Amino acid sequence: MASVFLTEALLPEGWAQNVRLVTEGGLIAAVQPGAAAAPDDERHAIGVPGLPNLHSHAFQRGMAGLSEVRGPVSDSFWTWREVMYRFLDAMTPDDVEAVCAQAYAEMLEGGFTRVGEFHYLHHDPDGQPYAEPSEMAQRVGAAAALTGIGLTLLPVFYAHGGFSEVPPTHGQRRFINSLDGFARLLEASRRVVAALEGGMLGVAPHSLRAVTPGELAAVASLLPNGPVHIHVAEQLREVEDCLAWSGARPVEWLLDHAPVDGRWCLIHATHMTLGETHRLAGTGAIAGLCPVTEANLGDGIFPGVDWLAAHGRYGVGTDSNVATDAAQELRQLEYAQRLARRARNLMAGEPGTSTGRALFTTALHGGTAALGAGPSGLQAGAAADFVTLRADHPCLAHRHGDRLLDGWIFGADRRVVDGVWVRGRQCVADGRHVAREPIAARYAETIRRLMAT
Repeated sequence: MASVFLTEALLPEGWAQNVRLVTEGGLIAAVQPGAAAAPDDERHAIGVPGLPNLHSHAFQRGMAGLSEVRGPVSDSFWTWREVMYRFLDAMTPDDVEAVCAQAYAEMLEGGFTRVGEFHYLHHDPDGQPYAEPSEMAQRVGAAAALTGIGLTLLPVFYAHGGFSEVPPTHGQRRFINSLDGFARLLEASRRVVAALEGGMLGVAPHSLRAVTPGELAAVASLLPNGPVHIHVAEQLREVEDCLAWSGARPVEWLLDHAPVDGRWCLIHATHMTLGETHRLAGTGAIAGLCPVTEANLGDGIFPGVDWLAAHGRYGVGTDSNVATDAAQELRQLEYAQRLARRARNLMAGEPGTSTGRALFTTALHGGTAALGAGPSGLQAGAAADFVTLRADHPCLAHRHGDRLLDGWIFGADRRVVDGVWVRGRQCVADGRHVAREPIAARYAETIRRLMAT
């Protein structure tokens, strides 16, 4: 049993003063507001729950910045994808583990405490399964164990290169599975998460273009009570191709043909009609938004204001990991809405509501639900996942309550994060991951080799 004393903390019922968090067995055993600090308490100024990162392709952290050269034709997601295929061509399991560890350490330093790893890099460079089908998943698990981040592993089923069962391309050879092969991978992945404290498992049919209707139903049924994550409506070309294939838009097709409910997380869902937006929100499904990646790829802008009006749930993720910062994702989400609508404080919802608080708490609850991670927030029975902030950071100076969140999200840099705990284990101290140096050294050597390949 251990305890942390927080001068000010965000609890489910609101901000409280002089809060003792007592942790035991990875969970919060007690929350004591208005308490006196005990002699052995570790003391910090400001405490908030850690945020879940509901969508990550961690290996892509290694290629951040490599696609920022203008090509001979108009650049888009589709040209970026070709760069990504070339980058992963030679990645070994050791490489994947090293890059994932770097990404996860950075996420922790940026205020994330759990990651949903949308894991689709399964096979060897020739596209052949490893002798152990979960070889790559084990490396993801090893990176999570090393860094301490909570992991919801989302093995991806990927079978086709496009709608109408278009054959996969050479660049997709390391992703492809049959249903039988995926079932074996999923069973092996159970063992990966079972070895991790707080590890969770879900399934991820990659997208409507990569699975048939029958395969989608089969994959979703393999884990009847677990999370189901799927890419959908990220790109206009995807919408047009789906219309040509089925006569329906991607979100429309899913709502008409799949049992979409609260265990589903639709990643991106960028291009929806108003009718689709209201229908999807009504299912209780979570919109998995990745604002920085969506901006980097030129995807478009999620209809956030309409989604809020329909009482939709959302969480945020880092996707391609060009950035690994919780506040940056929330900031970009709000700023994109401002640019689209030429107005301010749009994701706050009700008048008088702090935009930072609204973004933070909505992403906390939505992301936690999307990752199957149990109760959220600083309350007894929840995972002991929390972040402490520096009261002496210029953007937090002499601020209290919701102004702390507004200062963090809209004004501060990563130096505002002081400490991060996951299941009661401190992973970040004085703003640095406790194993930053060896993780960074291994990562640098991995990138040196990959860049020379």
